[in-house]
Amino acid sequence: MDHKQVDENQVHEKQVGEKIYTVESSGHRISEFLDMAIGDMGLDLGFEILEGQHLHPDLEDPDLLVKFFGEDVDALLANKAELLLALEFLTMEVLRMPAEHHSLLCFDSNDYRTLRIEELRLSAVTAAENVKRTRRPFHFNPMSSRERRIIHLSLRNETDIRSESTGTGPFRQVVVLPADMPLPEPIRPPRPGPPPRGGPRDRDSRDRNRRSGPPRRGPRP
Repeated sequence: MDHKQVDENQVHEKQVGEKIYTVESSGHRISEFLDMAIGDMGLDLGFEILEGQHLHPDLEDPDLLVKFFGEDVDALLANKAELLLALEFLTMEVLRMPAEHHSLLCFDSNDYRTLRIEELRLSAVTAAENVKRTRRPFHFNPMSSRERRIIHLSLRNETDIRSESTGTGPFRQVVVLPADMPLPEPIRPPRPGPPPRGGPRDRDSRDRNRRSGPPRRGPRP
């Protein structure tokens, strides 16, 4: 892959001012689904559907922005916004958005996504400087296609280094490396080790062994 190319889920190239998704065309379906999902989860959340805000138009320029508020926002943003991103993905499925359109819908709360984009951009710049200095590849942790795309776009004007995606499934990650270096093998996270000795599982095993062993005899007379 050329270093100026973006990730496999490259955004649809839009003409200036063109919108594929609008509040008028998609807002009702989004609102209907989220009302049902939030109600089923029993969360105290509200939301508003807005036209996209062009805070990072060179990295992410959504057509629609859904902003959440309410007492349970912390639950929405826990574990790296796991629930927020899950709701976003399910809404894309409801709208039947193709993969190349996924960056055109953005769910956010407390400016989490804006801060995350800036964090990724700075991480990409820092990784590029390290690779230029050391000529050693830098592997990012596995991340979503949307976040990988932000890394690629942040480095698209670099000439001495390039970024590529490698790995499969949940282990797919971005590697930043010198432009003339072959792509290295992906780094997979280590497998979880066995539970520590003396832990609950170990104690349960010892208890079962004691219970299943021969009966104890009393002291000899």
